[in-house]
Amino acid sequence: MSVHIIGTSHIALQSINEIKKAISEQKPDLIALELDPERVYVLLHGEKTRLSWREILRIGVKGFVFAKLGQCLQQRLGKMLGVSPGSEMKVALELARKGGIKIALIDQPVRITLKNFSQELTWKDKFRFLEDVLTGIFLPRWQLRRIGLTSFDLSKVPGKRIVSVMIKQLQQRYPSVYKVLVEDRNKFMVKKIVHLLRENPGKKILVIVGAGHKEGMEELLLKVDVI
Repeated sequence: MSVHIIGTSHIALQSINEIKKAISEQKPDLIALELDPERVYVLLHGEKTRLSWREILRIGVKGFVFAKLGQCLQQRLGKMLGVSPGSEMKVALELARKGGIKIALIDQPVRITLKNFSQELTWKDKFRFLEDVLTGIFLPRWQLRRIGLTSFDLSKVPGKRIVSVMIKQLQQRYPSVYKVLVEDRNKFMVKKIVHLLRENPGKKILVIVGAGHKEGMEELLLKVDVI
């Protein structure tokens, strides 16, 4: 199976450099991105999606509010680090275009994810999750010490151990959030990758996803019979 998965941080300069290096050295025939058409349009044109009240009600108020808060948090952190959120995906798109490399968008449409988020999450769970993330309780200092760290460097992609701890915390403390944001999307993206492998036999595929998806997707791919 000729698939290589890169796990990125959407606000880390390190991710941009790793993507440039991977495309240059591996010379993939196809690049699969954790994006959907709507997010690609926003990345390339810099225009924020404006939703009518009807559209907000269709995807769910909880999903809409969560997306907006997450967007604001990423933008603030990105500003601190001097990297616009999603820059690594934009670089991958631009390099693919320059090199004539095929692009595949493999993520579930964001509106479906937000709609599922609204349907499966209670207000109590949602605010508990956001409160933990914003106050740092989600990955407390004693847990950082337990895995041999005293700080968390946002300018770098988290190591495998850190990602595993964070994902496990999410799964245990907020199982519905884990299911909607991680598990369901992992399955969706792996199905897309399997389809790409069957449609492009013998081709090298470079997959670029958030670090939190990498391990789960690799495990799923190992269980799949592509032929």
